Amino acid sequence: MTSQSIPTIPLHDGTSIPQLGFGVFQVPPEDTAETVTKAFEVGYRHIDTAEMYENEAGVGEAIKASGIPRDELYVTSKLSNAWHEPDDARRAFDETLTTLGLDQLDLFLIHWPLPMLYDGDYVSTWKVLTELVADGRLRSAGVSNFEPDHLDRIVEETGIVPVVNQIEVHPFFGNEEARAASHEHGIKVEAWSPIAQGAVLDDEVIGKIAAAHGRTPSQVTLRWHVQRGDIVFPKSVREERMRENFAIFDFELTPEDMEAITALDKGEDGRTGPNPDAFDYVPD
Repeated sequence: MTSQSIPTIPLHDGTSIPQLGFGVFQVPPEDTAETVTKAFEVGYRHIDTAEMYENEAGVGEAIKASGIPRDELYVTSKLSNAWHEPDDARRAFDETLTTLGLDQLDLFLIHWPLPMLYDGDYVSTWKVLTELVADGRLRSAGVSNFEPDHLDRIVEETGIVPVVNQIEVHPFFGNEEARAASHEHGIKVEAWSPIAQGAVLDDEVIGKIAAAHGRTPSQVTLRWHVQRGDIVFPKSVREERMRENFAIFDFELTPEDMEAITALDKGEDGRTGPNPDAFDYVPD
């Protein structure tokens, strides 16, 4: 499969996003350029990074060395939890552009709502991201880890709807309330931790479905996400795994397969990451 044959998802602001991307969470900064270069060679054109990953520079280095036309790439980054104050957020975005070596970013997200910090004010932070779109240096603005009430509040107070909400979603934690709230606003869902930090590899139900299709558990799980309409960006530093994760568009799960995987949801017990209502981490 070529990058051109990866489906794109239309966003409500008139732009579109490749449904499959490559994530660089926990890729060491010194390894990022080489890892992203491998991803480009496999065919990925959608890269998801963040200020708090501390590897934007490596992403930028790989982009510059790739020779791939800018309009064929889709690059996402996210605002650090340390920079929610409006002036800080503006400076942080400027630094992200500089570090990535780009004149324009495709998508910028508030990484976490942090309702317990900044006097509970994530609305003014959201307003900054909408300003960046208005001035042309940002194509699309979105959020990450926003719960239903967080989404309702920023839309009600600003009238501007994020294009995506990047949230933890996998077979053991469907996060269905946040997904439903996102869809009600016309917001597309991006699923982080899509294979539950590898836990799907040992699941008996997913293993049987994978065997029936002649696929791996990881491929089946990513295919489940795609057929549900979500955007995924699995991470791997191994080229063979990058290729495996890329090959999910030439088979289809049955409705019974989909239902069986969805039924693995454990609710809140299945969550592997922090609860957004309580998460208050700020990097030094």
